[in-house]
Amino acid sequence: MDTENLLDHDDLGDALREGRPLRPARGYRILVAQGGLDFTLLTVNDPVPLGRQILEAAGLHPRDGYSLFGILQSGDFEDVRLNEPFDLVARGAERFVAFLTDRDFKLTIDDKQLAWGKPIISGAELYKLAEPREGEGVFLEVRGGEDRLIKPGDIINLGEPGIEHFITAPMMPQTFEIIVNARPRTVDDRHVTFEQVVQLAFPGQHGPNVVFSMTYRHAASIPHAGELGAGGSVDVKKKGTVFNVTRTVQS
Repeated sequence: MDTENLLDHDDLGDALREGRPLRPARGYRILVAQGGLDFTLLTVNDPVPLGRQILEAAGLHPRDGYSLFGILQSGDFEDVRLNEPFDLVARGAERFVAFLTDRDFKLTIDDKQLAWGKPIISGAELYKLAEPREGEGVFLEVRGGEDRLIKPGDIINLGEPGIEHFITAPMMPQTFEIIVNARPRTVDDRHVTFEQVVQLAFPGQHGPNVVFSMTYRHAASIPHAGELGAGGSVDVKKKGTVFNVTRTVQS
């Protein structure tokens, strides 16, 4: 391999979004969460790592009994076996969740009770379970508030208080006005991701040495203000949630 063309790191998410193979690099950036959806940016040395290498990169010991799942671009989950290679680009997974649990998580969909064996579930899996009719969506039922539309690409943490009741109902068009770097922007979902806001602030493709930092305030979700990192998301208000995004180029 030509060491002059060897990068320090290549970002898997950038490669997937740009539809290109990973570049030769000393490390490959992925997002890993443990038992929930708080993702941490990590680096693995191999673009086709073993599952145990991903766990070890996250500081977790495979012998402790962790299960590892890759979150595909479709929102589906794929088991990552600890002793088998996992091609990051071919599988289309940049996010991984490890969990250690022996319990079932109960949820209801239109008053039908189900048990789910993982503390997280994707919107794609919920749609498969709910089988909504044409023109309907799956909503998280919010008592005393506005029900939240679940999208197939969403990831829901069933371990959080109140995340258990889902319903199918007709989808109504909605827009939400947010402020990004002092400019009003419109989104079609109250659930806004870090990556969406970055694109609103700095549209287009970004190199592996570009890093973004973000703060928000006046959000609908709790906490109402704070910092947002890669892979994170917040629920915004109908109007007035504010984001400030800073772009830094690392040398």
